Amino acid sequence: MRAIQGKRHPDLVGRLVRFVLAGGIGFVADAAALWLLLAATSLGALSARVLSIGFALCVTWQVNRHLTFAPSSRGVAREGARYGGVGVATSIVNYLVYCAALFALPGLPPLAALAFASIVATTLSFLGYSRLVFDR
Repeated sequence: MRAIQGKRHPDLVGRLVRFVLAGGIGFVADAAALWLLLAATSLGALSARVLSIGFALCVTWQVNRHLTFAPSSRGVAREGARYGGVGVATSIVNYLVYCAALFALPGLPPLAALAFASIVATTLSFLGYSRLVFDR
């Protein structure tokens, strides 16, 4: 039993590290797309942000699919739809937790609220992706 637990734990830690790396890559993709859309189009910040989030979800799906979890046994379209569903749901949770933290603690710096909301959303994302998208 101990050998099984010892084998699972490093795999989980490695998977979490790869997941955080994928999130960092997604953040860079999101920021780059947002900057490019704002610089090269007449889109406003809100419209451009919706597109950049969509782009970042596509990038993180591919990184998570090949680096963090491995492709699922579902077809690419079903896997992508599930990934997008979890991504949209956790993005909404992130935003709601961010807003709730700022309203509940008016003196809280926005970056602290962002960090807290991101931790909550990252946890939910990992659970959702590992169980609903890339489960075996």
